[in-house]
Amino acid sequence: MNSDPAAEYRAARHSLAICDRSHRTRLLVTGRAPVVALQGLVTGTMPVAPEVSAGGLRRGRIEYSAVLTAKGKVIADLRVMWGPDPDLEGFFLDVPDAAIESLMAHMKRFVPPRLARIEDVSVDSRLVTVLGPEAASKVAEVALGSASYTAQVEDLAEGDFLEEGENGGNGTRPSRLRVARTCDVDTPAWDVFLSAARFPEIWDRLIEAGACPIDPAVWDTLRVEAGRPAYGADMDESTILSETGQVDRAVDHAKGCYTGQEIIVRIRDRGHVNRSLRGLRFEEGPKPDAGAELFLGDRPVGVITSVVGAPRVGGPIGLGYVHRDVSDGEQVTVASAAGPPAGVRSLGSGWSSS
Repeated sequence: MNSDPAAEYRAARHSLAICDRSHRTRLLVTGRAPVVALQGLVTGTMPVAPEVSAGGLRRGRIEYSAVLTAKGKVIADLRVMWGPDPDLEGFFLDVPDAAIESLMAHMKRFVPPRLARIEDVSVDSRLVTVLGPEAASKVAEVALGSASYTAQVEDLAEGDFLEEGENGGNGTRPSRLRVARTCDVDTPAWDVFLSAARFPEIWDRLIEAGACPIDPAVWDTLRVEAGRPAYGADMDESTILSETGQVDRAVDHAKGCYTGQEIIVRIRDRGHVNRSLRGLRFEEGPKPDAGAELFLGDRPVGVITSVVGAPRVGGPIGLGYVHRDVSDGEQVTVASAAGPPAGVRSLGSGWSSS
């Protein structure tokens, strides 16, 4: 079936859409002491076991985090959550595909096998995101088994998840699914983590409920509208975490030491970064390419990292790194001093339509 990006975008914004994001890698970390093994590698809070919530569901947290070099540069961003057994210490890691090779190499160097073992469980698991104003009720009904859970699903903050209780997944703990709130896109959205065995049924039932599958390009548009960087596009091992604007999200400043902490704390307390990720509005000229330089007069002041068409504003928008001397609201030019203008915006809620 041919893709219709405009219809898919409308569904995600105004009704119900789904996106298969199983291309991301899911790792399971278990062993004698996985908390000890990961604590000093990741920047964020280590999650705890989910607790029984109303209606027999379990409620827990997915913690957004990063793995850094000693110089504070991003090896990977990832989400960390408790493993499949609430009574057994272990963790799921949800990792962008672009970061998995460097992350695995890093973990093989610094995670002692006597403390933890790392298993790629991507083949046996899936990730589906359900988007749109109708998403909460359909996730409750189809994924969690009852529309009575709709209020609990709607109540989830970013990173909070609900998980089937002891009888979920035919009684086998690894197949119990989780529903987590995500704000990676600029529309209401919930991630559904589930087993590969259950994926076809849940997917088909969501389609029957009226969900429109969306292409990755449509997801990317919604992501840029939300101002969220993607690993491999807007950050990589050349990027200091503090440049991305994700420190408040990714770093637990109260935890013990982690690799790269000295740089992150120094920037937070005594310094600044020379560039930061900002939003870009391209109001004239053709859609620019990612990688194009940005100029203030004759001086290069940044680079574009992501560009998408934005139906809400009727033209392209993007993300890019811009020098700190350039103020929010100021105009730069694309590719040369004589290039088309681009408005620089601070990233925040509704940035792309401001």
